[in-house]
Amino acid sequence: MNTKYFLSSIMMAAFALILFTASVPRTANDPWVVPEKYKKMKNPVASDKESIAAGKALYVKHCKSCHGTKGLGDGTKAAQLKTKCGDFSTADFQGQSDGSLYYKTSEGRDDMPSFKKKIPDQDDIWSIANYLRTLKK
Repeated sequence: MNTKYFLSSIMMAAFALILFTASVPRTANDPWVVPEKYKKMKNPVASDKESIAAGKALYVKHCKSCHGTKGLGDGTKAAQLKTKCGDFSTADFQGQSDGSLYYKTSEGRDDMPSFKKKIPDQDDIWSIANYLRTLKK
């Protein structure tokens, strides 16, 4: 077999595989990979009354319509989404680091929008993480 032809075939197959995997939609069960850097980040905003109140106000404005009043994933817009909204009251959710919550809120994915431009003050996003901690079962 011609080496040049063989390598060309391998590259075309790899390209086809990349295109195929990029076109396969993610499901709600797919893990949301958070970079280690964020998993290890400590929340610089104290979880006090002021921060929790600020986080709640931002949650009501930006998150409640999809995630619901109590963070159960049952907001008025949730049914319109392709993926299921997370339930913030579960032990799995609450077991995530604050840095993971910060990353997910900032970056978004799929139906979850990025909030780094809508909420440019990083401390506000950390305050949302503090508020989300109050939504335990």
